[in-house]
Parts: sequence; structure tokens; C-alpha cells
Amino acid sequence: MPTETLPEINPAKRYSAALDSVNLINERIASALPDQTAEQRRSDIDRNVEHLKIAVAWDIWTDEDLTPLNNAISNGENWLSSNP
Repeated sequence: MPTETLPEINPAKRYSAALDSVNLINERIASALPDQTAEQRRSDIDRNVEHLKIAVAWDIWTDEDLTPLNNAISNGENWLSSNP
């Protein structure tokens, strides 16, 4: 039976992807895309907040600054609760 190879965990790539979510949350809070509905905007923010919650819980971090991730989670949750 062949052995499955798991992808190597690269904290730098994971951190970069998490920062993409931070940027998206911040951009969507500031304004929606031109053709974006309120529901799509809300979905974008919610999906990326959930991604960041998972990311900050990973045990792969060494000296990465998780402050921007935690701030984006908080800002996104606040926006979502203020924009039902």
C-alpha cells in the first residue's frame, strides 16, 4: 500500500496567506466591491474571519506577529455584529 505524503507545513506561506485574509477583511470593512451585494460582502468577511480563527490556533508559529490576525478577527466580528 503506498504511503501518503503530507505537504510540508511552511509557516511563512501560512502567515502570508493569513495576511491576505487580514487585508481582505480590512478592505471589505472599508467598502464593498463595486458589484458586490451586501450578502457577498458579509460572506467574504465571515469566511476570512473563520479562516483566521483557525490559523491563530495552529501550533506552527514561532516568532510571527499574530497581532494583525487577532485584530482582523476582532474588527471583522465587530463589523459582522453591527451589520446583520
